[in-house]
Amino acid sequence: MERVTGIGGLFFRSRDPERLAAWYEEHLGVTPVPLTYAEEPWYSQSGPTVFAAFAEETEHFGRAAQQWMVNFRVRDLDAMVRQLRASGIEVEVDPEVYPNGRFARVYDPEGNPVELWEP
Repeated sequence: MERVTGIGGLFFRSRDPERLAAWYEEHLGVTPVPLTYAEEPWYSQSGPTVFAAFAEETEHFGRAAQQWMVNFRVRDLDAMVRQLRASGIEVEVDPEVYPNGRFARVYDPEGNPVELWEP
């Protein structure tokens, strides 16, 4: 069976796409979509990727209308948390250390949950 080799993109609606792209670049290092073929897109490091459907009534994403959540792998969760807090961004660090790593959560300027994961 032929299989996909990874996630090629994550696409979602935004009230202000340019502003939101700038926030992700400034605070998380995710560069915006290139405007020309001469520009390079953002590259993620290889590593584990979880692709999971959650029950419709889950509270894991926050508000009930939230249909998606992105989870970014980070090398050093403590350093990322310090960096975000220094920029005035509220970060919720899960105090539990799970068998698969540590987690924290932030919300982008449009209220979308962003999970940070240190495997």
